Amino acid sequence: MKLTAEMSLYPLQENYIPIIRAFIEDAAKKSGVTLVSNAMSTQVCGDWATVIELVDQCLRASTEQKFLKKAFLFWARWAVRADPVSKA
Repeated sequence: MKLTAEMSLYPLQENYIPIIRAFIEDAAKKSGVTLVSNAMSTQVCGDWATVIELVDQCLRASTEQKFLKKAFLFWARWAVRADPVSKA
């Protein structure tokens, strides 16, 4: 089964762009998923287990950075297609 998940990381501090970029770059290292980023979130599409594993890794990495105040948002939907939902 295919899954599309949308993740957003909002560091609540100055100089937040490098933190967000590193978050997306780490997520992009996962094989078997397609990532599409925009100004507010990153969509991750792929096989159910692979996407869930990536979301778990991102959540864990986010909580391990205890010195950082942040908000991590996540939502998911089952998809018939493996590609991200178009912006049309």
